[in-house]
Amino acid sequence: MAVITMREALNQALREEMLRDQDVFLMGEEVAEYQGAYKVTKGLLEELGPKRVVDTPITELGFAGLGVGAAMVGLRPIIEFMTFNFSILATDQIINSAAKMLYMSGGQFKIPIVFRGPGGSAFQVSSQHSQALESWFAYFPGLKVVMPSTPADAKGLLKTSIRDDDPVIFIEQERMYGHKGEVPEDPEFTIPLGLADVKREGTDATIVARSLMVPVALKAAEQLEKQGISCEVIDPRTIRPLDIDTIVESVKKTSRVVVAEESHPFCGVAAEISMEIMDRAFDYLDAPVKRVSGADVPMPYAKNLEELAIPGVDQLVAAVHEVSYM
Repeated sequence: MAVITMREALNQALREEMLRDQDVFLMGEEVAEYQGAYKVTKGLLEELGPKRVVDTPITELGFAGLGVGAAMVGLRPIIEFMTFNFSILATDQIINSAAKMLYMSGGQFKIPIVFRGPGGSAFQVSSQHSQALESWFAYFPGLKVVMPSTPADAKGLLKTSIRDDDPVIFIEQERMYGHKGEVPEDPEFTIPLGLADVKREGTDATIVARSLMVPVALKAAEQLEKQGISCEVIDPRTIRPLDIDTIVESVKKTSRVVVAEESHPFCGVAAEISMEIMDRAFDYLDAPVKRVSGADVPMPYAKNLEELAIPGVDQLVAAVHEVSYM
């Protein structure tokens, strides 16, 4: 297996799927000539041509709608948002068209489309460009929501998303494009949607983390191990469908759980996971479920305030101590 960045893993997935299936095409702002705002689409225009890699005007609602229409007639579009903050402008097409079309057409129209791009916090790009929107999209039936935390997961999950017959929201954490990891080189390497991954095994407490919070949780687990607390770290990988069974099995083993996210706490994914745990594994809990979320404020621009708004290792360590009564 090669050691590559998440950016390169995503690029591999796009290239392999576009070469495998002539119905797959990519569309978005600066994806072609500029090779992507974050260079995820580097080299694709040269290799696949302007009919398969299409630059668009700055009109998210327009090209998202074009993608939905293309999916209705049998193509498999990949719509890149330069940042998922800009997907807000396209939510009518994503939610009222893509998510509902299969149901409203009585099964006549499948919508095999992927909406992908960076989301969550970046580095000092302020509140309008640092929003975690996964709970928003996960709320609506008909959408699948994917959030990889490693290069291998990014490649395998993106390939599966492109092959899926339903609309998929694929959110890549902007701070993680440079993260490196081992990635299988097999062009048929895929990871099923709805299957969580145990990133670290443990016995005393469970940390459920996604996307940017996974490496934070792993660092916290290393620190806690030195203090005599063994933590299991679970990455759901997909928010919808959610593999709650893997999470519940871990909670049954450890009896304590912390759910970590960089997004806002109110109506967040951690709130849903916490309720699912309470509903399915209440009798196994030795402490209430603890959430560690981002600050419930718009993301500050100032670097010192931005760092305070995003959960870090210290907050996770403190939360595990709290549920462990230590």
